[in-house]
Amino acid sequence: MDRAQLADFLRTRREALQPEDVGLPRGPRRRTRGLRREEVAALCGMSTDYYGRLEQRRGPQPSEPMLGAIAQGLRLSLDERDHLFRLAGHNTPGRRLRGGHIPPGMMRIFDRLQDTPVHIVGALSETLAQTRPAVALFGDETRFTGPERSMVHRWFTDPRTRRVYPEEDHPMHGRVFAASLRTAVSRYGADSEAHRMAEDLQGRSEEFARLWSAHEIGVNRPDDRKRVLHPDLGTLDLQCQVLFGPDQTHALLVYTATPGSESHEKLQLLSAVGDRPPYA
Repeated sequence: MDRAQLADFLRTRREALQPEDVGLPRGPRRRTRGLRREEVAALCGMSTDYYGRLEQRRGPQPSEPMLGAIAQGLRLSLDERDHLFRLAGHNTPGRRLRGGHIPPGMMRIFDRLQDTPVHIVGALSETLAQTRPAVALFGDETRFTGPERSMVHRWFTDPRTRRVYPEEDHPMHGRVFAASLRTAVSRYGADSEAHRMAEDLQGRSEEFARLWSAHEIGVNRPDDRKRVLHPDLGTLDLQCQVLFGPDQTHALLVYTATPGSESHEKLQLLSAVGDRPPYA
């Protein structure tokens, strides 16, 4: 671990970030160049003292999960993330199919949409980041671990997952999820996690096996519409706009409703109802 170089690298990356880059107000009295240490610590999910000691060349060696959080909080590119790991004395993470590192450009868009339901998902439909309105609408989908991180896996193995959507829409969602997994298998090959998930689901879900045998690719919901069932607000009729990252591995999903509609009014109430409980 090169404490001096690590400290300098963290400081320069922090000073290069502006409040607007991470969705924070600048404020009239800001004198700090870039972000403050406490702001970076909050973005990384760690204490200000811990982060401060790293910049002061007196911190302990960060763990790999901690470095991943720092890389995401500082909006580092993949090359910058790998450099951070090497400075801290760790091997660089493999750039796997389900890598959790979100492209910095996508994170900048995400940071500016904090008043809107937004998800960032990976290639296997695992939720990597959610805005607060998205948690209020869908529940915290970042809490899952292992295969359950994938919405595709949960859809065909845990019936509680389907409570978010009206029952009459379930067949279409099943087709979309099965087709998206087939696209991932086609893109990443027979030795990929996508292929292993498809093999597993064929043995666990008759519905998935039937849909998989249909060999559908590129199935989309009509007009990008998605209906969501909320325990307090009822049914919301939403449009889901999708922005893909440069390598097509990550997607940013933005949920909106037609202005003046009942669903638009319900979206404005999400902040009042609080986070949706798991499987509500």
